Amino acid sequence: MSTATLDKFGYPASAIEDGLRWCVLLRPVQVTLGSLVLICKEPVQAFSELSKEAFTDLRGVIGRIEHSLKSAFACDRINYLMLMMIDPDVHFHVIPRYARERRFADIVFCDTAWPGPPDLSCKNELDDAAREALRRHLISTWNGSCHPA
Repeated sequence: MSTATLDKFGYPASAIEDGLRWCVLLRPVQVTLGSLVLICKEPVQAFSELSKEAFTDLRGVIGRIEHSLKSAFACDRINYLMLMMIDPDVHFHVIPRYARERRFADIVFCDTAWPGPPDLSCKNELDDAAREALRRHLISTWNGSCHPA
């Protein structure tokens, strides 16, 4: 199943985990290093409309996200933003937070809003090769029963 939200965020090319009910994608615009989008594959536009199974699966997906981001980049915090204003399908923007800059693929990534709320207008630029290297690096740190994309 594909939704407009999955398509907007580059599915399937940007997939890190492609599960039955949830998909984790590398966010095309990196607010901070390792920014992700967690999208529910069920056709719902309200959090309360998720199936019991989707709520149950969410715990495991979040555990894999947190393990991967902490293993890959030693993030200091992780913010989950459920905005659903422009893209109404149930999804979260997952923004790892950093007190200090990080480097990946010879690129310096800054969290300009630390320690306040994330600034979604901030863009850490990546070319296609760096974006794919980042996706592959996160997949290499993924842990769990659901096979990465």
